[in-house]
Order: sequence, then C-alpha cells, then structure tokens
Amino acid sequence: MTSALNKKVLCFIDEYGTAGAGDLSLGAVLVLAREAGRVDRCFTGLLEANANEIHAANMGDAYLQGLLHRFRVAAPAERLVLINQKIGARAGPGPVIYAQALVETVKIGLKRFQKDVLGRETIGNVEVITDQNHHNDHDDFRREIERSQAHDGRFKGVKRVVTVDSAASRLLQLADVVGYARKWVDNGSYDARALKEQFGIQLP
Repeated sequence: MTSALNKKVLCFIDEYGTAGAGDLSLGAVLVLAREAGRVDRCFTGLLEANANEIHAANMGDAYLQGLLHRFRVAAPAERLVLINQKIGARAGPGPVIYAQALVETVKIGLKRFQKDVLGRETIGNVEVITDQNHHNDHDDFRREIERSQAHDGRFKGVKRVVTVDSAASRLLQLADVVGYARKWVDNGSYDARALKEQFGIQLP
C-alpha cells in the first residue's frame, strides 16, 4: 500500500468558464499522492484561519495574485506542477466538451510532471479529482472519459476520475485559482512568461 501511494500521481482540476458557452480555462495541480498533504497545508497556511471555500471569481485579483505569489515562494516548487489550459469555443454537448478539455489538460500536465518532477518517461498510476458540476455528473462525460482511458496516449495512465465538492479540498480550490489566472493573460496583465515566473503556472 505504501509503495502504491509513493508512485500515485494526483491531478486536481477545476474550471473557469462554462463548457459549451464560449472559452473555457482549466486549472490543474499535479502532485505525488504522498506529498499532497504537505502541499495542501502549505496553501491552507497562507489563508486566514477562518477562511471558507476559496472561489476565485468572487475574490479580488490583487488578493489572488498575492496569494499565488506567496504560495510560489512557500511551496515545494520542484514537487508539483501547475497548468492553465485554455480551450477555445467549440461545438458539441457541454459534458463532452468538458471531458475532452479535462483529457487534454491532464495529458499536458502529466507530460510536464514526468519531465519536471519524476524525471522518467513512464507514468501509470494517476487519479484525477475534479469539482463536481452538471457536466461531469453526466453519462456523456463518463463515456468520453472511459474512451480516453482505453485509447488516448498518456491518459491511459489514469486509473480513476473522481468528482467531489470543491469545499472538501483545498487543492481543488487552488486549481480553481490557477484556472482563473487565464483572465490576467487575456486582459494583458501578465503574459505566459510572467505567469510562470511570478506564480509557477505553466501555459501549454
């Protein structure tokens, strides 16, 4: 059991925008399962003691940028990967678009995680945790995920995709802030280089 935990990779995913209703950005936080608690405590320790669930869209940009910068300084940067992936508007059912966006984001994140953290070419014990919503609680979403698990490159290493309420996970809330950060690129506040240097967030 300990050996399996040592090798398991967790990928937390949350979105900014709505699948099927224009542009969609996904934030991803990838970390080894054995280090997730440490990263969680690091992020939680930067919040006020009585902080409720973090919803980036309801918070000021200056606060969020300060939070991400402090997390960048405090977190074990060499042990985790933060990805912001923008999916342009596309036609189709929302659950399928969301599933495809999730698959694309996870594949990109795993490629970076293999290179930056693991230092190896193979990766095969991955669990994806995403914020429960009306798109990923749909049969079309599950079918698309299962198809990708069977046939789609690096995503074949994903053993499970789990949906939970983001209130239960600070790392999902961090993924929400990472996804929201695309707003600052779109409005010209930051470019891709600055986003990585200031906050450790990588754009594909």
